[in-house]
Amino acid sequence: MAGKVGLEGFEQLLIAGGLPELGPGPRANVLPHAALDETLRQLLSHSDLPSVKQELIRALILLWHDRMDAAHAIAQGIEDADGSFLHGIVHRREPDYSNAKYWFRRVGDHACYPEIARRTASLLGVKGARDLESKLVLNGKWDALAFIDLCAGVAGGPTTDPQVSLLREVQGIESEALLEHLVNSN
Repeated sequence: MAGKVGLEGFEQLLIAGGLPELGPGPRANVLPHAALDETLRQLLSHSDLPSVKQELIRALILLWHDRMDAAHAIAQGIEDADGSFLHGIVHRREPDYSNAKYWFRRVGDHACYPEIARRTASLLGVKGARDLESKLVLNGKWDALAFIDLCAGVAGGPTTDPQVSLLREVQGIESEALLEHLVNSN
């Protein structure tokens, strides 16, 4: 666990911003940079997570709140599967899809992929989007590269487009699962 601070404190920062766009943003409802930094500082100061995990959590939440450059600066300095995962998300949202694929290939078979696959299949099943489910979850496995392709396919589309809305929800699942992994893994 995260010491005196559990997952809930970090999850509240995700909820506060609402679902991010598939692209870079910015959205009107993200937290102001100073308030976000201060809240992160307080939460992380009460955590016994290793410093690398703290930095990855910081980057993930900054990215969620459309602070692309700050998230990228952190992610590019962490050369493990978690850092590559986050680095891939940054490039997907920029959008720089070929670079995103490079970083997701470096991730390999990430520990949170089964949870992303499970939640995505459940969401898309409930929403009646079996066509998307069959592209993203193959034989129960999450396909991060297919997700990049789908995001590229709707790039620039209106947020009211049903497929864009679903992919934003899937992106939310991806970020939530990565956050849980970062908080709960050693």
